[in-house]
Amino acid sequence: MLNNSAHRFVDDKYNRGMEEHIVKIISTGSLTHDVKIFRVEKPAGYTFTPGQATDVSVNTPELKSKKRPFTFTGLDHDPYLEFIIKIYPSHKGVTNEIDKLAPGDELIIRKAWGAISYKGPGIFIAGGAGITPFVSIFRDLKTKNQLHGNRLIFANKTKADIIMEDELRELLGTDFINILSEENHPGYAHGMISEEFLRASADDFKSNFYLCGPPPMMNALKKQLATLGVEKNSITVEF
Repeated sequence: MLNNSAHRFVDDKYNRGMEEHIVKIISTGSLTHDVKIFRVEKPAGYTFTPGQATDVSVNTPELKSKKRPFTFTGLDHDPYLEFIIKIYPSHKGVTNEIDKLAPGDELIIRKAWGAISYKGPGIFIAGGAGITPFVSIFRDLKTKNQLHGNRLIFANKTKADIIMEDELRELLGTDFINILSEENHPGYAHGMISEEFLRASADDFKSNFYLCGPPPMMNALKKQLATLGVEKNSITVEF
């Protein structure tokens, strides 16, 4: 627990960051070939709802004004904050700099925000690193014994890209459905998510739908779900 973190109040045109906290990295690790997990100090009194994110900066003079949103993947009652971050070595930005950090280095975090929150059982559809808001939601539901009735469709390029496959399978069992766009692998669907695939994978189009992934994928899914009769107010998607 971070009891004496530096903090200050700043203006933010999106009203997402009013407070800032400087926190130290506790630990780092690799989850896949290009995804890392970071645990950082949790400021006293800091709270979030599963599915929410915060704007993060590296606390150096050159980088502290450069923000990037990352989703909390731990639980609010954890004594630390956890982020699962996909690293893009070719992008000379915040994630590339975060990849270089080690325990003891500092980040700046702001107020928690986000449009994704649990509204009841439904179908979760994630693309790649879009799984992150759902990780905290599923972990929270497990603690409440409320996972029943939820299903996850997870789209990735290859099996090696699947983030937290073992934990998600343990949480969801047969309600964990994978589709790979660039690899044929036994036991995994192959191709892109289509209306036909959705018909075969989602048995209730009157249910809640939760979407998170690359914008082109999200736009295509919203159109497909509308065609399949899903009401707009039944779809939760990050802005």
